[in-house]
Amino acid sequence: MNAVLILPGTQSGNAAMVAETIKSALERNGIRAELAPESGVEPEFIAKQEWILVCCSTHGDGDVPDHMLPLIQELVRKRPDLSSLRYGVIALGDRTYHDTYCFGGKRIDDLLRELGAHRVGEPLLVDASTQPFADEVALAWLPTWIVQARTSQLG
Repeated sequence: MNAVLILPGTQSGNAAMVAETIKSALERNGIRAELAPESGVEPEFIAKQEWILVCCSTHGDGDVPDHMLPLIQELVRKRPDLSSLRYGVIALGDRTYHDTYCFGGKRIDDLLRELGAHRVGEPLLVDASTQPFADEVALAWLPTWIVQARTSQLG
């Protein structure tokens, strides 16, 4: 794992803060990290990546942030082969919304797997109602994900 594209999905800024923190931590571990622009990326760009780390909040009725909708819709429409992509998920939500807790990240996770991508490790589900410092929770999760990513093999 030489480089990771971080795909932030943020409505209020929390996931963007976590993504920035994770980017710095990856770089401290000798891994090149790039934040995808909030203006969006195309499915073809995603399909060319080897590693992605999704960092996504949930809003509304379990929706992905507004700026991510075009990418999600295009992935569904174009259905690129993502079998060479490996990824991790950091999903932010609020457990008091029982029926839609962390659904933004879960929906992206489901879609990536449906398109053939390989998730490494378990998604991190960050509960805003009990874990007010999402960046600290993500930093605690990251070392285990890095180890799993470095030892994972496709095939």
